[in-house]
Amino acid sequence: MNTSLVQLTLAFPVVLEEQLLGELRELDPDLPGFTILRAQGHGHGYAHASIREQVRGRTERGLMQLVMAADRAEALIAGLGVRLPVVEIAYWITPVLGFGRLGK
Repeated sequence: MNTSLVQLTLAFPVVLEEQLLGELRELDPDLPGFTILRAQGHGHGYAHASIREQVRGRTERGLMQLVMAADRAEALIAGLGVRLPVVEIAYWITPVLGFGRLGK
């Protein structure tokens, strides 16, 4: 059991945001807090870019960041791979050296 803290980041097409959130909540009803950022990117799945995005050379993306135990992150990725196998959704997991709140 690996309970060390990690940051799970999911990069996804913005049109999939609500579906992704729904799947995450079904997989883990006690989902910890998360942050969603807007980003732009160029990579796998660019063939599905709109004409505007093709002209700009990048697509609109969402980035969801969650801090949790490593085991929990791996379980979420495994579940999402079954429930939402979309090649345009990328993920990465990075170690968290510290986490806390500045106030009480």
